[in-house]
Amino acid sequence: MFIVDRRLNPGSKSLENRQRFLRRAKALVQGAVKKTSEGRDIKDVLEGGEVSIPLDGMHEPRFRREGGTRDRVLPGNKKFVEGDILPRSGEGRGKGSQPGEGDGEDDFRFVLSRDEFVDLFLDDLELPDLAKRKLAEAESEGLQRAGFSTSGSPANISVSRTVRLAMARRIALRRPRPETIAQLEAELAECGDEARRAELEAEIEALKAKARRIPFIDPIDIRFRRFETVPKPVAQAVMFCLMDVSGSMSEHMKDLAKRFYMLLYVFLTRRYRHVEIVFIRHTDRAEEVDEETFFNGPASGGTMVSSALEAMHDIVRSRFRPSDWNIYAAQASDGDNSISDSAVTGRLLTEMILPVSQFFAYLEVAEAGGSTFEMPDSSLWTLYQRLRAEGAPLSMRKVSDRSEIFPVFHDLFQRRRNQEKAAP
Repeated sequence: MFIVDRRLNPGSKSLENRQRFLRRAKALVQGAVKKTSEGRDIKDVLEGGEVSIPLDGMHEPRFRREGGTRDRVLPGNKKFVEGDILPRSGEGRGKGSQPGEGDGEDDFRFVLSRDEFVDLFLDDLELPDLAKRKLAEAESEGLQRAGFSTSGSPANISVSRTVRLAMARRIALRRPRPETIAQLEAELAECGDEARRAELEAEIEALKAKARRIPFIDPIDIRFRRFETVPKPVAQAVMFCLMDVSGSMSEHMKDLAKRFYMLLYVFLTRRYRHVEIVFIRHTDRAEEVDEETFFNGPASGGTMVSSALEAMHDIVRSRFRPSDWNIYAAQASDGDNSISDSAVTGRLLTEMILPVSQFFAYLEVAEAGGSTFEMPDSSLWTLYQRLRAEGAPLSMRKVSDRSEIFPVFHDLFQRRRNQEKAAP
């Protein structure tokens, strides 16, 4: 039995069969997503696209009838006769990874939407509760009062503005007041002089006629509240990427740092509509650079972490006020730092950086092949560990292999979330 799903796919939304495929091949597709993200820039990691997965992972379960005797007549047989041994189905047609070993097969290519790509990239990770501060940087739209108009829905009539305009019009046109007419009618009732009575009657009639010509509410007095679509502010965040680029930092270490920055950026973009990235690299002096220079630009010199923290503090003070921005920072280093710089680094971190940051993570990277449990404590690790023991809200981990980035990132935020839940 063959079932063909001919349902429409309105609005480019995923149907049930597409989601069923993603659940069945989740491990393969997720691996392909991680592999695809390696060659992307940090901001491009959020874009969807085409991924490839091997065909050997695409087998579907099938019902098969076993046992029994079945006779078949296959017309057109010119090759086999009774008694010939037939090769097992599929032999000789392997996937042949080496030249001459059967026919090769292409990978299965699958196009993921942006949301599907990000969901597979992130899987089940969680960010800590984010403090929402002053809203800024408009990205979405909303309604806002925009004065009054002479036409509109009856539900939007402004009674106070309408009555005020009507009163101004009646005063300008000298519309007779009801009290004036009532006073004249009272005088008419008590008057005994015929000439005076005729004069009062004429005056009263003229005032009533003028009052009828000048209505209490005229259509030109009616005003309606007007609304217009304007940009609606949403929360924003800034992500500081700090990295040591001295000669002791190898390309492998920089690649580990880049993967960590990618994960942090993806998390922030899922919680904030607008995310800025600031790249600060340092040796014995720090500078703000673009992403290409940050990861690939040559640099030389010693190592002074305080220069990067001081540069971050200056940028926050000049461009990213803590009252307007949610500030996140991630620092990557091999742990080297000048002994004379430790006191300055600790003071800048505890007094200037951490009080204005939502989250600060330190990732100590090492060469591949070593165990993080066997890595000796560096001077920077020892300093940060002491600050953390004194109560500084620091998240710290060591990594030496690419496969450790994802679990380490999960561990960092999982522990931070547990700490927030336990806080009074």
